[in-house]
Amino acid sequence: MLLAHVVAALVAPLLVRRLGRNAFYPLALIPGASALWLASLDPRALAGSPREISVTWIPALGIDLGFRLDTLSWVLALIATGIGAIVLLYCARYFKDTEPGLGRFAGLLTAFAGAMVGLVLADDVMMLYTFWELTTIFSYLLVGHYQDRQASRRAALNALISTTAGGLAMLVGLLMIAVPAGSMRLSVIVADPMWEQAGPSLITAMALILVGATSKSALVPTHFWLPGAMAAPTPVSAYLHAAAMVKAGVYLILRLAPALTHLEVVTIVLAAVGATTMVVGGWRALRQTDIKLLLAYGTVSQLGFLTAVAGVATHDAVMVALAMLIAHAVFKAPLFMVVGIIDKKFGTRDLRMLSGVGRAAPIIAAIGTLSAASMAAVPPLYGFVAKEAIFTALWTAGGWQRLLLLALIAGSILTVAYSWRFVHGAFGRAPGAPQVARPRIAVLYWLPPAVVALFSVGLVLVGGPLEQTLRAFSSMLPRTGAEVHLAVVPHLGIPLLASVVTLGLGIVTCALARPVARLQKKLSPQSWADGGLLEAFDAERGFRRILRGTDALSIVATTLFQRGSLPYTLGTMLVVLIALVAPVAVTQTSPPQNLVLFQHPVELIVLPVAALAALGAARSRRRLRAVFLITVTGYCVALLFLVVGAPDVAITQALVETAMTVVLVLVMRRLPLHFSRRPLRIGAWARWGIAIATAVVLCGGTLYAADARYRAALGPGLIEKAFTIGGGHNVVNVTLVDARVWDTMGEIAVLLVVATGVASLVFVTRRERPIARVRDLESKTSIWRRRVGSQLPQNALDFDARPDDVAGGNRWRTWLSAGLTLAPERRMVVLEVITRIAFPMMMMFSIYLLMAGHNLPGGGFAGGLVAGLALALRYIAGGRYELSEAAPVQAGFVLGAGMAIAVLSGVLPLLLGGNVFSTATPVVQVPLLGELHVPSALLFDIGVYLVVLGVMLDFLRSLGSQIDQQQEAETDAR
Repeated sequence: MLLAHVVAALVAPLLVRRLGRNAFYPLALIPGASALWLASLDPRALAGSPREISVTWIPALGIDLGFRLDTLSWVLALIATGIGAIVLLYCARYFKDTEPGLGRFAGLLTAFAGAMVGLVLADDVMMLYTFWELTTIFSYLLVGHYQDRQASRRAALNALISTTAGGLAMLVGLLMIAVPAGSMRLSVIVADPMWEQAGPSLITAMALILVGATSKSALVPTHFWLPGAMAAPTPVSAYLHAAAMVKAGVYLILRLAPALTHLEVVTIVLAAVGATTMVVGGWRALRQTDIKLLLAYGTVSQLGFLTAVAGVATHDAVMVALAMLIAHAVFKAPLFMVVGIIDKKFGTRDLRMLSGVGRAAPIIAAIGTLSAASMAAVPPLYGFVAKEAIFTALWTAGGWQRLLLLALIAGSILTVAYSWRFVHGAFGRAPGAPQVARPRIAVLYWLPPAVVALFSVGLVLVGGPLEQTLRAFSSMLPRTGAEVHLAVVPHLGIPLLASVVTLGLGIVTCALARPVARLQKKLSPQSWADGGLLEAFDAERGFRRILRGTDALSIVATTLFQRGSLPYTLGTMLVVLIALVAPVAVTQTSPPQNLVLFQHPVELIVLPVAALAALGAARSRRRLRAVFLITVTGYCVALLFLVVGAPDVAITQALVETAMTVVLVLVMRRLPLHFSRRPLRIGAWARWGIAIATAVVLCGGTLYAADARYRAALGPGLIEKAFTIGGGHNVVNVTLVDARVWDTMGEIAVLLVVATGVASLVFVTRRERPIARVRDLESKTSIWRRRVGSQLPQNALDFDARPDDVAGGNRWRTWLSAGLTLAPERRMVVLEVITRIAFPMMMMFSIYLLMAGHNLPGGGFAGGLVAGLALALRYIAGGRYELSEAAPVQAGFVLGAGMAIAVLSGVLPLLLGGNVFSTATPVVQVPLLGELHVPSALLFDIGVYLVVLGVMLDFLRSLGSQIDQQQEAETDAR
């Protein structure tokens, strides 16, 4: 079922492009077929032997792709798929072919249905949370379907923030109960004996879980997001309110019912929150003039009703809560679909403007009236049967549940009142409003809501079998008093009297509509409260105030810690490091006893040089001098690596230092020559203090870490395995491209992101500009010219880049391809000669490092750096046109090709029957060269080579060529 929904969601945009709105008909087959398959199963048999499937996902954490179909998940999945299929059929007539984003909407709605099915089938805690958040994301996208409307965007954001915050709290709670239970399976957790002696930890965990459930089902105080979601297209509202996301919270409460039976305090709080929500939602529904918004607040009220009853967590309460959940689905879906028809055909949802809709569209009026009557619990409809059973269950249970019954009766009176308000407002006459015209409503438009509405009658006829089905799940819960039944003809008693009182007082409330409206206006906080007091009584205003406060706090925190000053930011990071490490270091024992002051006499020369260079860089006022002194420290570190026998690391360190020096020198062309003076000496002392303290902390931490080894080093064991498994003698390279290949894959991905950031953030411009070649120059050109007052003759300032047969004799001879584009005072002939000789040698050396890296020092990373430095030499010697002649290819292409080759090297073994990144070392006989070992890891190393080369090329283009163009433009302007 889940796979079918995924495939349908992916195919939906293509179907819509081909079939238009009629694509919803084949899409409805997926949830429809799922509903038929579920209906063919015996839910009573599922109670004793549920269908389970589990596929290992993360074995180290005990997380599986675990799904479980029992009676409860059967009921919810049948509602989600059945209502989902009907809503998709309804969409085929609700939308027009010209609806913007219809293909995207179809895919999202189908995926939404699949996510809801996955949520109720998930048995693993992490799978439950995954589908829980998927429903949040899909609802956010669906509610915000009309992206050009501010109301849609705001409603979508409200729903996303509210439900995501609750979902995170739920995740923490789920993990808190999974750990003591020793399982991630929800069915195992709720059946664990730990609940019989639940302590503060389990109660806290359950409270966190229920925070997620209540926010998902829009209970007080997060109830405001659901009425706001009516900004979505009506099919979304019909599915969201009747069968999908808002039911997830009630489902989770029902799923946790076996554990809630041992937590009476939690059940009382849950019942109180539910009852409060029911009354608040009903009270707000009576004030609405938009019939869709009226139904939305009605959903809030009904969700509170369901939560209060489900939270009781007894045998009868859970059974009747499930019965009411089904009733809510079958009357709320057609009500919203009817509102959609009214909105489309009559152009408004304002009950003050709708007059005579009942006469103009009698079939629509009949569907809406029948569903509203079931919502108001008018006998003998199924809504009455379910609500009467709830009254009976709470009365017979006694105790505090009778107090809950009184609160629910008050909420039910309001339900009757707003149900009548809906019927009268939508289908009756509106004083002063003109009569609506009789529209033409296609059969396929009103048939979907009619089919669902008939269940409010049909389910009454199968009350007995339905009760047995629902009891198959609730039978595991404790019984309280006499057994409650789903009876069409109830027994005489207090529950029946409560139903009569509910209907009677509801009718009285309808008759006193105007006095009630005046009372509501007087009691409304908008009439007597203002400022913070109003926000305290208005949930959405309070939510907005929290968001504004969060924004203000983030601004204060950002200005405090992110001042746009690199020294300040770096200093803050180092101070935090010192504060975290220093207390731990002080409490440690004496320094290590096996400390070796130096291993090789060369260290006595290199270390002082590195220290002096670092001090010189810190005291230097010239930026260029500081850069070169920092480079000296890097080269000293490379020498130390070489001394201790790590030539690979030494080569990489030296090449990285060289490349970074080139990049920094390029950047400094746009920076002042000197660092800014800081007049306060206290600032200088503070910086020196932070620097010295950081050095002490890092060196001390390194010493203690080295002394903390309690296992043998891995290095000696890798030598033999590098050759037998990886087929190479260079342990470092084999480790990088074979044993720890996923680490290297992540690192080159980071390099790719860095290159994108340099090109996109440093210069906000198109990343892939056409490459300017010398042959493309139209006629005369010279770059890096002197100013107008130059003493050079004019013919020395202009150059003709065209061939000799066109340009004649006025053409400079150059050593490099684009050297003729440089002005004479910018040329250095010695450097051009050296570059011409060195460039091919450097490129060949880079290929050598790439090919030899598996057995000798080198590798793709070092080879790519050498090739990048060769390009840098060409650029420095000949300018930006010379760089284009040396590498007439886009940096993005090189980066993408390298990443693609690296991925291909991992996927290719799968096609040959192996695992991802499997190793193979075929032997090839080559004439003259003899036997060659060609490791499969070489393909991955080629990808690394190209990615590093692409990064260097991107740096040279972004920080070199584009800065050249800027300075040329500035020179021309002067």
